Amino acid sequence: LLMKKMFLSIAMALVSLGAFAQTYKNEIKLNILNVIARPSIELGYEYYLDDNQSVDGELVILDKFSYWPKGDGKFSATSIKVGYNYYFDSSDAVGFYINPFLKTRFGKYTEEKTKDNTKYDEETNLGAFIIGVGVGYTWVFNSKFVVAPYANIGRNFSSAVNERFWAVEPNAGVRLGFRF
Repeated sequence: LLMKKMFLSIAMALVSLGAFAQTYKNEIKLNILNVIARPSIELGYEYYLDDNQSVDGELVILDKFSYWPKGDGKFSATSIKVGYNYYFDSSDAVGFYINPFLKTRFGKYTEEKTKDNTKYDEETNLGAFIIGVGVGYTWVFNSKFVVAPYANIGRNFSSAVNERFWAVEPNAGVRLGFRF
């Protein structure tokens, strides 16, 4: 009887270790929709704190203000975003999630203007602090490959940017990722 209990205990410990080994704590990701639609490059990293929560960071190169900019100017901006993700399905960070975040954008928007038949470039400093929230859904295939559509909305706290663009900025994407 003692041998049976010891064997059962060892077997359960090995199964637990095997299950833990299958849980990945890191994810790298790319928003493929931004690459196609904007074009900009949104790269991210997510660290899983446990089965239903994580923290993430994103870098957006060639960032543009939302999907519907007012005007025909040129964006030259980069943004950095940090967020917290809460997954409502408590198994392996899949399903619906909510993502409160903080974001900062720096760079400029240049637009060609004409005054008295003279053309000149007008620049808007895009330096801004943004706070927002997003929602999405995550599918994981073969415990590693991730597809996750999402939408978020943020409030821009820069008077110079808000004079030129909307104060509230919607954004959406389809994240492709790899867990390791």
